[in-house]
Amino acid sequence: MIPRYETQEIKTIWTDQNRFQRWLDVELAACRAWNEAGVIPDEDLKNIVENAGFSVERIKEIEAVTQHDVIAFVSSVAECIGESGRFVHLGLTSSDVIDTASSLLLSESLEVIIKALEDFRKIVGEKAVQYKHTPCAGRTHGIHAEPTSFGLKLLNHYAEIGRDIERLKQTRKEIMVGKLSGAVGTYANCPPSIEKRVCDLLGLDVDPVATQVIQRDRHARIITDIAVCGGTLERLALEVRHLQRTEVLEALEPFKKGQKGSSAMPHKKNPILCERVCGMSRLLRGYAVPAIEDIALWHERDISHSSVERVMWPDTFHLIHYMTKILSRVIGGLVVNEDKMLENIQITKGLLFSGRVLVTLVEKEGISREDAYTIAQSNAMRCWNEKIPLLDLLKADERIKRLSHKELESLFDLGYYLKHVDEIFARFPELN
Repeated sequence: MIPRYETQEIKTIWTDQNRFQRWLDVELAACRAWNEAGVIPDEDLKNIVENAGFSVERIKEIEAVTQHDVIAFVSSVAECIGESGRFVHLGLTSSDVIDTASSLLLSESLEVIIKALEDFRKIVGEKAVQYKHTPCAGRTHGIHAEPTSFGLKLLNHYAEIGRDIERLKQTRKEIMVGKLSGAVGTYANCPPSIEKRVCDLLGLDVDPVATQVIQRDRHARIITDIAVCGGTLERLALEVRHLQRTEVLEALEPFKKGQKGSSAMPHKKNPILCERVCGMSRLLRGYAVPAIEDIALWHERDISHSSVERVMWPDTFHLIHYMTKILSRVIGGLVVNEDKMLENIQITKGLLFSGRVLVTLVEKEGISREDAYTIAQSNAMRCWNEKIPLLDLLKADERIKRLSHKELESLFDLGYYLKHVDEIFARFPELN
C-alpha cells in the first residue's frame, strides 16, 4: 500500500465498482444495438436503461455459488431489471464483455498516465532551461569525461520522456478496440453489425479478427511500453542518486523540515524517493515477462492470462503513476549546487580538457594523431598521479613547439564545450 501519493483517478478506475460499470456499459450498448436491429422491443429497452444496475456485494454472493464472475454480474443486473433482464447479454460470451470493457479501463488508465507524464516533462523542461548554461562535469563509466551543462543533461531526459509519451499515445490507440464476435470469433450468435454499433457507441474500433478474446499482443505492448517508461524514470532517479553522493553533492532531493534521514545518524540526507523509484522500476520490468507470455494462449483462448491481468494491470498503472508523481516532486524541488559543480570540474586539475588538447596538437603542431595522443596522455597521467595541473605540465613539455602559453590556456575554456547548447535547445521550440 502506498496511500500517501496514490491518486484518485487510478485508484477509482480499478475498483470493482468501476470495472463492473464498464461491463454494464458494454451490456447496455449491446441492448441498444439489438433494439435498433428490431430484436429488443422499445419498452424492454426503456426498462433496461432505467433500471439496469448492480451490487458488488450481490455479485460476490452469486459468484460464491456459480464460480463465474460474468454470470454473477449478469444475474445481479437482471435482478435489478426484472422480466426485461432476459435480453441482457443476448448473443454474447463472457469475453465479449470483459475484453471490450478492459479496453475502456486500459484506455482510461493510459490517459491518466499520459497526463501525469506530460506534467512531469514540463517540470523537467523548465529545470533544463533554468540550468541551460550551468557547467558541470560530464561522466562516462562514472569517471570525469568532458564538461557539459546541467541543463543539457536534463534536456536529454526531457527528450526521452517525450518519446515515452508518444509511445503510450500510440499504444492507447491500439487498445481502443472491442469485440463481440462470440465464443470462437465467428459471430455465430451476434452479427458483425451489432459489434460495429456497440463499438461506435463506446468510442472503440472493431478488432478486425478476434478469437474468443482480443489478442494479447495489444495488451503486452501496454505493459512493455510502461516498463520502458519505468526505465526512463529510473535513469533520471539514478542520476539524482549519484549526484547526491557526499563525494559529488551536485544535486539533492528536497528535504522537508522535520524529515529524518537515519535513526542512528542525524546528519543523513538520503535519496530515498529516487531509490524508491528505482526499486519500483524493477517491479515494472518484472511484469513485462508475464505480459508477453500471455500472448500465447491455447487455440482460440484459454484462461491462463486472466489471473495474471487481474494483478498486473492495476499494479502496473499504480506503479508508473506513483513513480511519475514522486519524480515530479523530486525534480520540482531539486536542490542544485552550482558552486559544487564548478568545484568538481576543477578537482582533476584540468583532465577534462585533455580531448581538446589532443585535437589541437594534431591541428596546430603538425604531428600524427598517435604522437599527439602520446603527448596528451603522458601529461594527463602525470596530472592524475602527481596532482600537477595539466596546463602547467603542457607549458613545460618541450615536445610542444608551436603552441604558445596563451594558446594552451585557451584550451581550458569551459565556454568552448557549451557553445552549441543553445542550438541543441532550439530543437525543442516549446522550451524557447
